[in-house]
Amino acid sequence: MVTPESIEQGIAAALACERVEVVGDGEHFQALVVSNAFAGKSRIQRHQLVYAALGERMREEIHALSMKTLTPEEFAAGG
Repeated sequence: MVTPESIEQGIAAALACERVEVVGDGEHFQALVVSNAFAGKSRIQRHQLVYAALGERMREEIHALSMKTLTPEEFAAGG
């Protein structure tokens, strides 16, 4: 079963994250992901990195209702 915690762990394992917060019911979720990997990337590219981190689960088991992807500098500035 997919849980918010397993989604957090999947993202954190694939991306070097300073912060990952996921809330939801396991099937649908909202996420805040803070990572240096997002530097210089468009919003779509950032989301694609997170989707890639979750792999097949993103297509078959879970759906992101909203996702905030920030660099550490953007997060510190109140992003």
